[in-house]
Amino acid sequence: MKQITFNKTRLAATISMLLSAGTMLPAQAQQQEETAAPVKAIEIIEVKGIRGSLARSMDIKREGTGVVDAISAEEMGKFPDTNLAESLQRITGVSVSRANGEGSQITVRGFGPSFNLITLNGRQMPGTGNTRSYNLEDLSSEGVSALEVYKTARSENPSGGLGATVNIVTAKPLASPGLKYSVSAKGIMDTSNKKGDDVTPEVAAIFSNTFADNTFGVALSLSHQERDFQQQSATIDGWQANQSLGNASGDNAIDRRPVDAEGNKIGNTFLPRNLGYGVNDVERSRSNGQLTLQYAPTENLTATLDYTRSESTTAQESMSFGVWFNFGGNINSYELDERGTAVRFNEAANDFAHTARKSTTLVEAESVGLNLDWQVTPDINLTLDYHDSSNAIDFGADKGSKSAPFIIVGPNNLESKTYDFTSGDIPQMQLFWPNGADEASPADFDPLFARFDTSAGEATVKQLQLDSEWINPNSSILANIKFGVAHTKQGMTGYGAGVDQQGPNGYNGNMAIYPDSMFIRNSTGDFLDQFNGGGSDLLTNYYYTYDFDEAVSRAAAYFDGFLTDPFATGGIDSQAEVEEKTSSAYLQSAFMFDIADMPVDVNIGVRYEKTDVTSTVKQRVEDVLVWLNPTEWNLRYRDEEAGFVTTTGEHDLWLPNLDIKMEVMPDVIARFSTGKTITRAPLGDLAGIRTLSANPKPGSRNGSSGNTNLLPFESTNFDLSLEYYYDEGSYVSLGVFHKDVKNFIARQSSVITVDGLRDPFIGPRAQQAEAQVIARGDQATVGAIFEQIIANGGGNADGQVIQNDDDPLVEWLVTQPRNGVTKSVKGLEFAVQHLFGDSGFGAAFNTTLVSGDVEFDVDSLDPQQPLEGLSDSANVQVFYEDDVWSVKLTYAWRDAYLIGVGQAQGSSDAPPQFAKEFGQIDLSASYAVTDNLTVFFEGINLNNETEQSYGRYEEQFLSARQYGPRYSLGARYTF
Repeated sequence: MKQITFNKTRLAATISMLLSAGTMLPAQAQQQEETAAPVKAIEIIEVKGIRGSLARSMDIKREGTGVVDAISAEEMGKFPDTNLAESLQRITGVSVSRANGEGSQITVRGFGPSFNLITLNGRQMPGTGNTRSYNLEDLSSEGVSALEVYKTARSENPSGGLGATVNIVTAKPLASPGLKYSVSAKGIMDTSNKKGDDVTPEVAAIFSNTFADNTFGVALSLSHQERDFQQQSATIDGWQANQSLGNASGDNAIDRRPVDAEGNKIGNTFLPRNLGYGVNDVERSRSNGQLTLQYAPTENLTATLDYTRSESTTAQESMSFGVWFNFGGNINSYELDERGTAVRFNEAANDFAHTARKSTTLVEAESVGLNLDWQVTPDINLTLDYHDSSNAIDFGADKGSKSAPFIIVGPNNLESKTYDFTSGDIPQMQLFWPNGADEASPADFDPLFARFDTSAGEATVKQLQLDSEWINPNSSILANIKFGVAHTKQGMTGYGAGVDQQGPNGYNGNMAIYPDSMFIRNSTGDFLDQFNGGGSDLLTNYYYTYDFDEAVSRAAAYFDGFLTDPFATGGIDSQAEVEEKTSSAYLQSAFMFDIADMPVDVNIGVRYEKTDVTSTVKQRVEDVLVWLNPTEWNLRYRDEEAGFVTTTGEHDLWLPNLDIKMEVMPDVIARFSTGKTITRAPLGDLAGIRTLSANPKPGSRNGSSGNTNLLPFESTNFDLSLEYYYDEGSYVSLGVFHKDVKNFIARQSSVITVDGLRDPFIGPRAQQAEAQVIARGDQATVGAIFEQIIANGGGNADGQVIQNDDDPLVEWLVTQPRNGVTKSVKGLEFAVQHLFGDSGFGAAFNTTLVSGDVEFDVDSLDPQQPLEGLSDSANVQVFYEDDVWSVKLTYAWRDAYLIGVGQAQGSSDAPPQFAKEFGQIDLSASYAVTDNLTVFFEGINLNNETEQSYGRYEEQFLSARQYGPRYSLGARYTF
């Protein structure tokens, strides 16, 4: 393999500066190169493969101003990883969060997905659905030529990347004239798959050609992937703080919390809301396409028209089984650890629920853009760029149900159930049945209810940008001046609809509608078998499955008025729209000079932005609270048409930046950068709507409201780094960074009451029923109190307990986002990349260590302002490559981190969700059959790593998921 190395001289640096004007914005730089005056042709030997990719990425890092890292394609149609997020985690400071076992969103320097801006060829992209976070697993890597990560401020870049701005660079035909194409196909085998196809296809093609003396070019990339797999999980939906522990005493009330001087227990208590296990069979397909047309009628003008579209469909069928906990009088015994977390307890009554779900989610994203690049004079360049982009998600894309429905059935004759997390990786549930029976019987399966919900959201960006550049033709310190203006309109729309509580009002003895033959018993022998205590070691080591469609059709035929259309009761229930209009301008200059024979590059700029925010929401009017059955509650709304409420907000800001780059000695570069970056508030938080819990069970009477006047997160950044480029494709770098971020968003909670909403759980009827239950010597469980109210005639004709006028008003804990204090994040980044001469071997390692005063205080129940995603990370890759073979082994590690604040069934103190540390091993290998044909193998998650999460402490288990390794075998033909 022939390779040529060029040492960068001062003259070469000057030419590079004049061509790129000291910036790295790839769309503009590349277009400028295409329209520059012709130069004498020289032989260019392109180094492909892993070595070529690493060398090009290193060059981008070395030549850039500020802190810039990149991942480059190994060759046309071949990116280093099958997933863009997985590739990005190879960059220092970047770690990924996963969805369905694939990299999905990125965290950069401890700042999570919403703090990072994704651009496509320099254009701001909308987030997935109604968020600012872009899901990278929906975008194929075949048509991508490079990923560039800008970690420091750059005035010419669109704002929004407080953590980083990630630019996706796609192929341009005029940048690489002539006919080129690549086609590939592979079969994917996911070892977790049980119901789908054992082998699923992935095909991709990329074509590029130029015509009419290279004045017209066409580039087209297409790809389609299918993947079938199974997710197995154990889940607790949330932990409740300081709930009643009932009347257990003596050996049945073990509490290991410390005591104060008076003998009182110190600290809080925490109980799990439920415990369930689930099997989710998934069929996923992803289709991507991009068409780029370029026309250069003169040497000075280039027009580029491009269209990008991606479509991802995820169909799921799942069965989950588990138990719900009511606390209070239901508790027979408990054991709390030193921090008040229940590690074991027994509770009376309730069901062994089996929930079947069936849903299809569709994500559609598209972008159309036009770029005009005009070299007005040899010294002046103008670029006009417009794009219209959207990213929509539909959770009710199932053509049959038009929703994401579920139905719950199960035996409701439990005498008691025990929660136990005293050993193993996952909690256990032990069930006790009447007459000492060992298991549940299909004959006792009774329907509880069904629900048919749907929701959808869309984020859009329309952006017009005008950029200009003057390159100083004279030999002086000033290299260039850039100026630009832009107008960006970003929008978010979302809606929800649904019909709740379809079928019976709780378990009412309707077992006859479901024949025993409908239920199939399954053992847990290979279920969660990667966890200690899983598989056949589960205390409840069996579960039943049933056909979702059969269960729904039988219920619909049996119960009058059974509704399956989510729009059946009046259309859309809730609707919100947020629109941001931002006008911006920037001025930026590059300077070049020497200090004591040390070349110095300086880039200085400032950006001004003014943003107006408008929120329009559809606000329904609450009516009554209904206690449906012992375990379920419902908030009902008035039949009148919902009204629309509009709120507005505005803000403006200045964003300066300064980058200094000095070659302190040959091949040793020192950098200093400072500047301001922002991330705007989450779009959902800007929607001025108030919502209350739709199923307000005691202990879960929560609500939320938006705040259209939220200010952006604003960070003042400092970066200092030293880099040594000691050989071809080899370097070592060390950097430190510090970010002071103000306007952190806090969730401030307040207790409110809503006129007309009253609580039958603490009203006179409930007090009377509780006294009667206790008087007859029975345990005052929630179910017993409900049934006594009904026996006393306190319910309606449907066996429901509806609020009375003498019931007290319900107290709702409503949280609202508000801007808060300034917090700091600091970190260290280290990277080394080494190619072992001509041996074909190479290795790379990087790690990032981050800390700050942004961590969640797990011992406090007060509202907090933590930073999601903050964690240490490390990546290792080793490879061997020659003219025929290419083999690469990678390992990616991420320490425990905060996923977010709030749990689905957590208490009102907004408890946290933490992810446990994660490390994954991947392998890829290819063999060149000919110069054009390559066969390859890929192994993903070879170590069968699992995903786990927990609450305040690791003892507060939240989830465990396993997917298994997956493998692919394929071939690629490139010309």
